[in-house]
Amino acid sequence: MIKLIASDMDGTLLNSKMQISQKNIEAIKKAQANGIEFLIATGRAPAESKKLVQGAGIKTGFINLNGAMVFNTQGKLMVKEPIKRDKALEIIHLLEKTDYYFEIITAEHVYSNSKMRRIANFAHLVTGLNKNISFKKAVSVAAGSDQVLKVNFVKDYRELISQPNFEVMKLIAFNNRGEEAFKSIKKDLANLGNIVVTASGANNIEINSIKAQKGIALMDYAKLQGYKTEEVAAIGDNLNDESMISMAGVGVAMANAIPKIKQLASFVTKINNEDGVAFAIEHFLSEN
Repeated sequence: MIKLIASDMDGTLLNSKMQISQKNIEAIKKAQANGIEFLIATGRAPAESKKLVQGAGIKTGFINLNGAMVFNTQGKLMVKEPIKRDKALEIIHLLEKTDYYFEIITAEHVYSNSKMRRIANFAHLVTGLNKNISFKKAVSVAAGSDQVLKVNFVKDYRELISQPNFEVMKLIAFNNRGEEAFKSIKKDLANLGNIVVTASGANNIEINSIKAQKGIALMDYAKLQGYKTEEVAAIGDNLNDESMISMAGVGVAMANAIPKIKQLASFVTKINNEDGVAFAIEHFLSEN
């Protein structure tokens, strides 16, 4: 019997319009009415993820920043696992040496050291989602987007990290060449130790403390709430969902998930644009 469901956001709970569909909203509320707790497990920061569910009228707990922060349904912080300062500096040195564009994410903010590269990166994302838009048009859209303007731009990441009480929750590096571009850097990062490298898409890698993983966060939370492993389900589509798909009692892959996630999963639901989360929830309700 499933008592706790954790769902990824991008490519899972969110459709290609970055919205939670009405069917997904109704299914989540139905699950909650039937005594199933629902968690959102995302690489996004707390404020960003909460904003995306505000209009849906869903009250939920959050696993944020791949497990670096965990909040219960009442919004109480249960877990915080930042990257240690010296380790963050090692990562920064390695990424700068290899000229990857990357950003630093804290509990409240996203930091970038290049507005131009931030705009270009976001433009590549826009063209990836909308094949009919030219890169030039995407740059124009990106330059005026909140996704770009609300980022904090700094000259030097090292000066930022040297500030007292500054905590790095996650670093994310980008390359529009895709997975092939990250093969070498992933090996170098692994050699640093005590960090985990995942991804939320083919064009990025996400770097967290070794303790900040969705699966670890989910199962620690389940234990605190008194749930057994077999009572926990997880739904996802990409590499930063791997740990929770493999550690939960029931792992569910989206039909649009990468092959590795599908191989790990107990079953495959529909794609994110066809309310795959709702389909999985209805399956659990019928099984229960």
